[in-house]
Amino acid sequence: GVLTAGEHNFPFQFLLPASAPTSFEGPFGKVLHQVKAVIDTPRFSKDYKCNKIFYVLCPLNLNDIPDIEQPNTMSVTKKFNYKLVKSGNIILTATSDLKGYIVGQAIQLRTDIENKSGRDTGAVVASLLQKVAYKSKRWIYDLRTIAEVEGSGVKAWKHAEWKEQILVPALPQSILQGCSLIHIDYYIQVSLKSPEVSVTLPIYIGNIAVNRVPLSPSRSIQHIPSVVVPSAPPEEEEAASGYHPMDNVSIPTKSHSQQQPFSYAPGLSFQEIRADSEQTGSPNHPTLCLSTGATVPYYAEGNVVPVPTASSLILPPEYSTWGYPY
Repeated sequence: GVLTAGEHNFPFQFLLPASAPTSFEGPFGKVLHQVKAVIDTPRFSKDYKCNKIFYVLCPLNLNDIPDIEQPNTMSVTKKFNYKLVKSGNIILTATSDLKGYIVGQAIQLRTDIENKSGRDTGAVVASLLQKVAYKSKRWIYDLRTIAEVEGSGVKAWKHAEWKEQILVPALPQSILQGCSLIHIDYYIQVSLKSPEVSVTLPIYIGNIAVNRVPLSPSRSIQHIPSVVVPSAPPEEEEAASGYHPMDNVSIPTKSHSQQQPFSYAPGLSFQEIRADSEQTGSPNHPTLCLSTGATVPYYAEGNVVPVPTASSLILPPEYSTWGYPY
């Protein structure tokens, strides 16, 4: 038809398919949803166009992932050499209380370090890592540190235990359902600086929290048995350094850095959003948050207000001036 002079209104409706992936925008790729309108003009005339971006969230229910409520444990053994002389072994074990978390939830992390050597170790560092893989002609990987906590080293011939927690900031969910070109993964990495040894625990970040079933005393995370310390070291170690008794100690935390939440629009703050969410008080009006590691806001259930610490912040690197992906 032909539009006559004047104002015209045309109501349109679109049914979003169930396979529509969650909105996401990163340095090397994005999932974008928009409505576009065009007025077709006569030949050799410029068409009038406008578009409006909107955001889609396909919630990830962590309870759909098998064994998500189970503790996550990984252990590694490393030989400790000093100036080509063997000093002993280091056993590093990391355990998290769950395998999946939501925004605002604390990751309860426990680390056991057996320093069966005659030298002190370097500091122990626990990090929350985000890895985004983009598929084009080749895979492009974007790896960044979201949060980091550091503890003291372990003295020689000590069995140390370190208990800490990492608060999950506003992050995109782990699985972009319906999108096969962008993969988002999260890891907890616990490492020693000297000797260089690390363990990695894969975790999921979702929108619906894990249903915590009351644990019996035998299954409680507080009652996870510590790593068994042998009464005597193996013959190889005994020949190298002799027998030494192992003392149990606790590692103090030196620093704790979390990424600070920020606003994607001028004048928008988390306090205002929380007040608005309390007024609505309905699950149909979730809190609007900004994704860390992506420039797209998303919605989270409940009053989600990530709390920054007083320590120095660990911010993502600036990619706009980079000539190639790293």
